[in-house]
Amino acid sequence: MALLELKNVTKHYNGIAPALDDVSFSVNEGEFVSIIGSSGSGKTTLLRCINRMVEATSGEIAFGGIVVSRLGKMELRQVRTKIGMIFQQFNLVDRMSVIENVLHGRLGHKSTLAGVLGIYTREERWQALRIIQMLGLDQQVYQRCDQLSGGQKQRVGIARALVQNPKLILCDEPIASLDPSSAKTIMDHLRSICTELGVTLIISLHQVDVALKYTDRIIGLNRGIVVFDGPPGELTSQRSAEIYAKEPKDVNIDLGERNAS
Repeated sequence: MALLELKNVTKHYNGIAPALDDVSFSVNEGEFVSIIGSSGSGKTTLLRCINRMVEATSGEIAFGGIVVSRLGKMELRQVRTKIGMIFQQFNLVDRMSVIENVLHGRLGHKSTLAGVLGIYTREERWQALRIIQMLGLDQQVYQRCDQLSGGQKQRVGIARALVQNPKLILCDEPIASLDPSSAKTIMDHLRSICTELGVTLIISLHQVDVALKYTDRIIGLNRGIVVFDGPPGELTSQRSAEIYAKEPKDVNIDLGERNAS
């Protein structure tokens, strides 16, 4: 069943060549999808259009059957409680503790006053602690985030997303600034979250080998155009070259075209 559907999504910045150009695809519940492409190919823009951190210029994005692009502010806030986000630069409050940062993931479920005052229920705190422990951070629960390593900070970011009880998590190059060992730990956790918890994940990556190893499906972008969409086993060297070529093809490559080739 499709959890997310994009139809003819285009995004222009300042009237120049589109960052996204007529992008269409759907993502089923429980899929782990990677978005690959060169810097400037539109990976981050695509993720941010999905939850409307960036507004698409045209096209339609539906999440759980709800057209996100048509929602008002309050309705959008409710939808975003089911869409977690993990950032390359972590986006943590460094002076706060691990558990305080994780609990920030519950802010979308609370009133403005409760959020400002940091009022959380006992169940919310227990849930945060369970997730922190699951991610191997039980020794850092009350440690300030500015005292953590990059890999630990990213695990806090994952915990903050998970405490929302999301159906979908968007991961914007979450291992780009990490060493190989920390990157493997993060990808192992993300794979487990998808497989064991059934959460749908969409992750943007620079590392093709990581996409091939961990994800169920790869979408390749070249200058905002989808030039590949299929399982890792179909990403041949020729297809990879099309993703990273200086000029994209004029039309999207779909599964039917690949099967016929």
